[in-house]
Amino acid sequence: MAKTKRRYVCQACGSVSQRWQGQCPDCAEWNTLAEDAPATVFSQKHNLSSGGRAVEFVKLDAPGEILQRRPTGLAEFDRALGGGLVPGSAILMGGDPGIGKSTLLLQAAARIARTGAETVYISGEEAAGQVRLRASRLGLADAPIKLASATSVRDILTTLGDMEAPALLVIDSIQTMYSDSIEGAPGTVSQVRGCAFELIRYAKENGTALVLVGHVTKDGTIAGPRVLEHMVDVVMSFEGERSHQYRILRALKNRFGAVDEIGVFAMAGAGLEEVSNPSMLFLSGREAPMAGSSVFPALEGTRPVLVEIQALIVRLQSGATPRRAVVGWDNGRLAMLLAVLESRCGLNFSSAEVYLNVAGGYRLSDPAADVAVAAALVSALADKALPTHSVWFGEVSLAGEIRNVAHAGVRLREAAKLGFDKGFGPAPSGDADKKAGGKSGEKAGGLNYQTMQQLANVVDRIMASP
Repeated sequence: MAKTKRRYVCQACGSVSQRWQGQCPDCAEWNTLAEDAPATVFSQKHNLSSGGRAVEFVKLDAPGEILQRRPTGLAEFDRALGGGLVPGSAILMGGDPGIGKSTLLLQAAARIARTGAETVYISGEEAAGQVRLRASRLGLADAPIKLASATSVRDILTTLGDMEAPALLVIDSIQTMYSDSIEGAPGTVSQVRGCAFELIRYAKENGTALVLVGHVTKDGTIAGPRVLEHMVDVVMSFEGERSHQYRILRALKNRFGAVDEIGVFAMAGAGLEEVSNPSMLFLSGREAPMAGSSVFPALEGTRPVLVEIQALIVRLQSGATPRRAVVGWDNGRLAMLLAVLESRCGLNFSSAEVYLNVAGGYRLSDPAADVAVAAALVSALADKALPTHSVWFGEVSLAGEIRNVAHAGVRLREAAKLGFDKGFGPAPSGDADKKAGGKSGEKAGGLNYQTMQQLANVVDRIMASP
């Protein structure tokens, strides 16, 4: 005999509570607990060892057809995916409202449809006429995409079951879908989890590449239960600032490719355009040397990207409280680096306001940016421009040491390719890095590499420069 019991599910983290509370005990968010479908509690233990169907086992080396990736026609999209769409894969794409998620997927769907592959685009947020209007603006009105506006998962799966399984199925967005077999409004934890499960099961059984568009919270994380990210094969984030034209497609999870791989796009009047050389995009406008500016060879997945770091130091009158403002970098890491510069190098930032910016709206998480940031800060403090056409990289320890970083050779080769002739960083560690970096002061690949071991040496070099 079974009896039902009420339960309350947090709409932010998905935790379950047996009674309503104002604050979620797990994520500490307020007013997020909502009553979910009643949970069935069994009064006696059920035996699950019989009554099911036998599962078929296969060997890892069993002969069979190897899945072939399907290119989307957008090289930057394929790069972030690891080479293209894998049949039967489930992809979750999140991003801020208006960042261009629907535009990107519509462009990719149109290119796949024009190759003769069956493509289905289902919008739960817009009417079919609105999607057609956008397609006309993007020059995609003649693409043979099967377009529909629906929110019922039962209706969608019934329709797909009566036709040939498509090569690509786009659901925009998963938060608007609902299932009549699950209690709760669209967007709740139970609805998002249940609808995603049914759609992913269809994709796996029919070899369809499924793309789910997901809403994001104010913190930038994908809305809904965290289990949704575990259910899919690929989690992608479409990032960028509305005030800047560039957009970055970043793979946060990828079962079929490298993690942290990126694709770079630029928003134009005719939609999203691919940026094959993002370094030139982030370094545009550097006509003359200027104090407080350094170039850092960042590494995103396997792709090196050169970005400009800008620093500004403003001296204050005595008694004023100095500000620390950072855009595009970690605020805590800046505080640590300022402490190292003061303690190990004898510089005084305590009576000055410090402003740090990564040009182009780019966001850095690479610890190798420490030396580039330090060089920009010292350059701004001394009001002296750094050597022209130079790149700076390396991780700084609390002892003031410059430590090795990964793939130094790849960073230097990209810098030399773009016309930079000087590099400052730690001693190369790997064989490939040593071959590309050379010894201190030696020419390597057209780039003069200067080995830096202590942050104090960097400061002395900048201060002593003419």
